[in-house]
Amino acid sequence: MATRMPRYDVRNDGAGPFAVFYCDKCEREFRSSPDVAGTIAKDIGKNVMGGFLRNVPLVGNVAADNLVGQDPRYVYTLTPQQLESHWKQVADRFHECPTCKLLVCPSDFDPQTGFCNDDTPRKNEVARAQAEQAGNVLKGFADAFGLGEAVKAAGQAAKQASQSLAKCPKDGTVAPAGTKFCPECGSPMTQPTVTTCPKCGTPTGGAKFCPNCGNKMEAAAPAPTNCKNCGAELKGAKFCPECGTKAV
Repeated sequence: MATRMPRYDVRNDGAGPFAVFYCDKCEREFRSSPDVAGTIAKDIGKNVMGGFLRNVPLVGNVAADNLVGQDPRYVYTLTPQQLESHWKQVADRFHECPTCKLLVCPSDFDPQTGFCNDDTPRKNEVARAQAEQAGNVLKGFADAFGLGEAVKAAGQAAKQASQSLAKCPKDGTVAPAGTKFCPECGSPMTQPTVTTCPKCGTPTGGAKFCPNCGNKMEAAAPAPTNCKNCGAELKGAKFCPECGTKAV
């Protein structure tokens, strides 16, 4: 939770003053509730007091204001104590990022790491999740307007394109194939597996059928990771570095 108060302003919709607090990232608003009961009580008190003094010329309303207090319906300020009370109503919706020190709302906060989405170690994973969520919303609209198949085809094309990128096994960062080290953390990148059609040699990009000749692609058996003879780790070598046994 936040340890301080974010930017705010005071408003009044006729039921008494309330505060609006803003997220430092997306400017999302979080509103407190006005003290409606207090506003009604003061309004009744003022009317009663004014009625008692209605026979005193030019005094009734003035006396009512002085004895009951200012009408909350027209107040656009909060005392420090009132502001603190209004802040407590929404404080649990804000979180302070330990890196950038900004106060952010749940939409901009990663609760698994305790950082804002821009500073979390999982920022690429969070970005993918947000993109997937936005894609699901788009798909819902597309289905409603009869465009579901077009969106599905575009999604499959994007998936195939992502399979041709190098990926960091540590933080999920993707980069063009051939990039040796992660541009974010410096870890060695995992290169994409290039699959070709055994019939015509065309790169398939992970497709189930060859885009050139239509040949059905059979899933190849995974390459062994350890030598079948001595058990040493192969690390992608075709022959065991310990005993020389052929890997496949």
